[in-house]
Amino acid sequence: MNAPVTPPAALPPLFLDVTDFEREAQAKLPAMSWSYLSGGASDELTLRWNRESYDRLRLRPRALVDVSQLDPSITLLGRRHSFPLLLAPAAYQGLTHPEADLATVRGANAADVTLVASTFSSHTIEDIAAQAARPLWLQLYIQRDREFTRALIRRAEKSGCEAVVVTVDTPVLGPRNRELRARFSLPPGVERANLRGVANAGGAHRSTEGAIYSALLDPSLTWKDIAWLKAQTSLPILLKGILNPDDAVRAAEAGVAGIIVSNHGARNLDTEPATIDALPEVVAKVGGRLPILVDGGIRRGTDILKALALGANAVLIGRPYLYGLAVDGSAGVTRVINILRREFEMAMAVCGRTSIAEIDATVLWR
Repeated sequence: MNAPVTPPAALPPLFLDVTDFEREAQAKLPAMSWSYLSGGASDELTLRWNRESYDRLRLRPRALVDVSQLDPSITLLGRRHSFPLLLAPAAYQGLTHPEADLATVRGANAADVTLVASTFSSHTIEDIAAQAARPLWLQLYIQRDREFTRALIRRAEKSGCEAVVVTVDTPVLGPRNRELRARFSLPPGVERANLRGVANAGGAHRSTEGAIYSALLDPSLTWKDIAWLKAQTSLPILLKGILNPDDAVRAAEAGVAGIIVSNHGARNLDTEPATIDALPEVVAKVGGRLPILVDGGIRRGTDILKALALGANAVLIGRPYLYGLAVDGSAGVTRVINILRREFEMAMAVCGRTSIAEIDATVLWR
């Protein structure tokens, strides 16, 4: 009589693309954390459009091109990047992994990409920079307390940050209903480490019902404050949250070092356009006067190629690396980045482009 066959052990889940990490992150994270990470504003139409607009763009392959050597590197603000991707700022990473931003920056180190550290990070800019293998950029919410803002910039400079990224699209937080239904609040142990010493730094994430303003955001911010900020630091300043082409022109005239076409991950104003749909007109209006980056909806290496074809100099990802962080800490962050890099290089090769300089609108199927 034959011995009973022992069933094979269950195979570990295969993580082959960003959506694999997304599914596993949802399964692992508490419902409140997942709602904060994944939700958008109102009906989440813009959240959906951010993704769908990339899907509608088609690529034009080329045959019989020697693509045996590829160079996906770029130079941005004087710094070489091994491929055109940075990690977007993300608040409250302690919701996603116990080591939070420290695990993220170690993952970025291993993948050789730059992290844009958030003002609302779970660790201080000094602690994150101490573990960074390449200079950070600091994302800045200009505080009502300008002296504290000035001090935070000085801290960033001393920590070796190479740029300041000012978020300009959030005078108020949007109606993030999924987040509200989950009764989001910062759990014990998760703090806004960079804001220690600021009044209300430990307060609620958003205003009480019936009000729209937050103590953590300054709704009076104007172009005069960008001029003030330029006078406070020699670091290059980029503006994050530019969608309107007229604002892009104003940014170029203001002498900032770059802009990031962003709709805040579709978390503030529903029914504003997907970032990839807004990008071409911004690029046309700016006319090459300053670097343009884009974020929002990127889930594939082909998306990076499409963004560059429409005029972006580089892209940023947010949720994808947080999915990796939730699943496997720093190793998960590295894995997500490397998946996107590999997909991007494959797409470059099939489209017959051996360097970033060769990527233009002819990559797209019209």
